[in-house]
Amino acid sequence: MTFLGAFAIFFAAIFTNNILLTNYLGMCSFISVSREIKTSVGLGAAVTFVMALTSAINWAVYHYLLVPHLVYLRFIVFIVVIAAFVQIVEMIIERVSDVLYAALGIFLPLITVNCAILGVSLFMVIRDYTFIQSFAFGLGSGLGWMLAIIAMAGIRQKINKSPIPKGLEGAGITLIIAGIMAMAFVGFSGMIAIG
Repeated sequence: MTFLGAFAIFFAAIFTNNILLTNYLGMCSFISVSREIKTSVGLGAAVTFVMALTSAINWAVYHYLLVPHLVYLRFIVFIVVIAAFVQIVEMIIERVSDVLYAALGIFLPLITVNCAILGVSLFMVIRDYTFIQSFAFGLGSGLGWMLAIIAMAGIRQKINKSPIPKGLEGAGITLIIAGIMAMAFVGFSGMIAIG
């Protein structure tokens, strides 16, 4: 049951409870970086890596260090763990791909304050997930965020060649597309029943 529950959480985090499309967390970088597929893949991979590992580490830190007497420090501690991982990811990307590093620009260090990543850590505490469920939720949420930004980048590249009314160009059409994508993803609800 634990594996099946973790799989259901993982699947739901990608599709039906997509952190970006159902909670609208992480919209700033989503709107700004989703102009090209290549940069969207790079940022999505970085967010997935950080989200999966920080959810697991934050679970352990919360349950083994904070729960006895320091629960009120969870926001600060979660952000410190996230910031440390973002620094690692930033150093790796800078050494591996100068082009991707330059394309991501300011949004790479801003992963630290990406509310989707902090939201995953807070949701796992609120929902009282186990360690495996927390990791599955973090990984699934990262993959869901990545799927959404890549899909948006693909759509935005296609509509660049289409006539769009002046009032809808930029963020306007992006938010309309995000709303339509959210409705499509919620259409997956009820596909897995655990009983």
